[in-house]
Amino acid sequence: MLNKKIADLLNDQINKEFYSAYLYLEMSNYFEAKGLDGFANWFYVQAQEERDHAMLFYRYLQNNDEKVCLQAIAKPDKEFKCCMEALQEALNHEEYVTSLIHNIYAETEHLNDFRTREFLHWFVAEQCEEEDNARDLINKMKNFGGDNGGLYLLDQELSQRKYESPSLTLD
Repeated sequence: MLNKKIADLLNDQINKEFYSAYLYLEMSNYFEAKGLDGFANWFYVQAQEERDHAMLFYRYLQNNDEKVCLQAIAKPDKEFKCCMEALQEALNHEEYVTSLIHNIYAETEHLNDFRTREFLHWFVAEQCEEEDNARDLINKMKNFGGDNGGLYLLDQELSQRKYESPSLTLD
């Protein structure tokens, strides 16, 4: 049985991950409206990943005989003035999610919850990758997005991103 504080933190993380999916769908919507289908695809795939992250926490709680407490998911309230602002917000959000994962991890260490700490290892590595991807996208936009041809090619590159389900299973 999980410590109540850990169970509460994991339940909160489910909500944060679903919010992340909503935020990335909003960003996908923003880029779609701008005619940047590749950027829209990139954020749509990102939303799918976040949804699956939420479900990994969901299954972990269930597999540990803990009640899953679903909460209302807040509506994203971001309005972007330009593409770079949306990309920067994505990085800021990933850094925030990283801090949440680190907070849960620190609590598992404090409470000697080795099982949950082991479960979180994948998320720690995943967040490193998420931040790197967001930074990479910002750098590509800075380097190549300043002219129409570069933006077109970057959009084409992003249209190739495909969804891959997480390799972590909890059955």
